[in-house]
Amino acid sequence: MREAEIRRLLAANLLCALSIVLAALVPAFFVDGFSVLGTHLTWLCVCSVCVATLNIILHLVLKPSQSPKRSSFAHKISRFLKCCIYFFMSCILFHAIIVLYGAPLIESVTETFLFAVLLSTFTTLQCLCLLGPNIQAWIRVFSKNGAMSIWESSLQITSVCSILGAWFGAFPIPLDWDRPWQVWPISCSLGATFGYMAGLIIAPLWIHWNRKQLTYKSR
Repeated sequence: MREAEIRRLLAANLLCALSIVLAALVPAFFVDGFSVLGTHLTWLCVCSVCVATLNIILHLVLKPSQSPKRSSFAHKISRFLKCCIYFFMSCILFHAIIVLYGAPLIESVTETFLFAVLLSTFTTLQCLCLLGPNIQAWIRVFSKNGAMSIWESSLQITSVCSILGAWFGAFPIPLDWDRPWQVWPISCSLGATFGYMAGLIIAPLWIHWNRKQLTYKSR
């Protein structure tokens, strides 16, 4: 395994982590009263847009899954539209799952949906950038020993960390601490964000540590 490829992955992941930090700090210079807790819905939108934009740019620049075949313009448009549909369906699915796990069904619909968008940005968008709208490839990557590149291994780790972070973030909500960050869905979205950032750091370190065991044979 080439060390240069691992360094590219580390640099890309650090940029994604930096985009989240900037999404929490930079808008305060342009929006009065902006803060992660005080204007959480605004932050959810800003963070989702920043992470999504940077992931798409990094995919176009680094081309970690570049296909040797050249596709037509019509095929690219069709692929783009499918990706948009898949992302929207992912937001709806995450929204439904979150409600089934106890989120308010009628109240706080906007908060729940924006949280679902954030989760989709941390998970589904990465799948779309790396694998495209190919459900079979998604199933392969998230099956045991299914990754075929360090980018797919990183996708596994960051997606799982994001979902686990959101799950752990729900634990403080029912406690009677009366803290501002216990309001739905602040703790869950912060948990997902910290989980995603942890995954971004853990992934290249884990790959580097296990690089001798990772062969990534083509299937």
